[in-house]
Amino acid sequence: MMCAAHAGGRVLVVDHAKAPGEKIRISGGGRCNFTNMYCEPQAFLSQNPHFAKSALARYTQWDFIELVDRHGIAWHEKTLGQLFCDTSAKEIIAMLRGLMQKAGVDLQLQSSASNFAKVDGHFTFDLQTPDKTAKVTARNLVIATGGKSIPKMGATGIAYDIARLFGLKVTDTRAGLVPFTFAEGRFAPLAGVATPARITAGTTGFDEALLFTHRGLSGPAVLQASSYWQEGEAITVNLAPEGTLLDALREQRQLAGRRNFTTILAQHLPSRLVDFLGQEFDLSGNLADWSDARLIAFVEALQNWQLHPGGTEGYRTAEVTLGGVDTDALSSKTMAAKDVPGLYFIGEAVDVTGWLGGYNFQWAWSSGMAAARAIGS
Repeated sequence: MMCAAHAGGRVLVVDHAKAPGEKIRISGGGRCNFTNMYCEPQAFLSQNPHFAKSALARYTQWDFIELVDRHGIAWHEKTLGQLFCDTSAKEIIAMLRGLMQKAGVDLQLQSSASNFAKVDGHFTFDLQTPDKTAKVTARNLVIATGGKSIPKMGATGIAYDIARLFGLKVTDTRAGLVPFTFAEGRFAPLAGVATPARITAGTTGFDEALLFTHRGLSGPAVLQASSYWQEGEAITVNLAPEGTLLDALREQRQLAGRRNFTTILAQHLPSRLVDFLGQEFDLSGNLADWSDARLIAFVEALQNWQLHPGGTEGYRTAEVTLGGVDTDALSSKTMAAKDVPGLYFIGEAVDVTGWLGGYNFQWAWSSGMAAARAIGS
């Protein structure tokens, strides 16, 4: 939609859904986390960490914010630079639809495209609409079909099939920004409990909320870390990320040493979590019975709790797809295929994946504008 509205000339958009922008509509709890104030290239994963720099620099979060402001859409910062619509994600969709209508874009809904080919310098494909089947010829072909995430909305790997059809490589794909699962309902007794935490996968950690679920672990910190996790690896859970718990327990030992240790600990962590930790660690005795050495060892254990996820919930609930069309095959300035003139891949279809918090929408806007400007030039 972003690319179509700004590409110029005669533009056809083919969308399988009943309404355009469905992924926008459901995002951010229906309010669309449309960008992030702190959007920088280092917040994106790719086999080529430099690839996203050009598009992000030439159409920034400030450019999109200006566009939103110009259309009178009220917004607010929720946390960590995440910007949401005050009212509804539908306002972003309406803005993009309005821009497309102004540009004279032909939007075909509940339609599909197949049998792609390039003949005599032009692309051809079969367009199936609710009314008819037609052969379409186009000078440029932009693939903006996303990844495999949320298949119930119709997501497929068609972008990767089209890339391979035209000789482009596709990197391995997997679910990203996705909850972890654990065998035998390990955390089921804690389902619904949330607490601040630092979750680390590999060498990358995130400080935000951790949410225990019937199936495992979720919440923003977990979703972020999942993009850096490799199957079979451990993750590190830090349940005392602020680094003040040891001093607080020492102070309370002086003031309320006769109280049960778990009672005091429940002032710092959710009580159900304290009960659960009692099965993992020895939490017996009154606080006065706990020596400095025992307190230090316990707090260090809380800050370095090693867990081995059985896996993730997969594409079914993943917010994004990691991997995609190999960036080596694309121009970072225009998003065009280097060896297939007129062929473009934008957004999540490309091997560029952002953090949680509006980064992936910004990549969609920026990469879409990069392709639009190249087509319209």
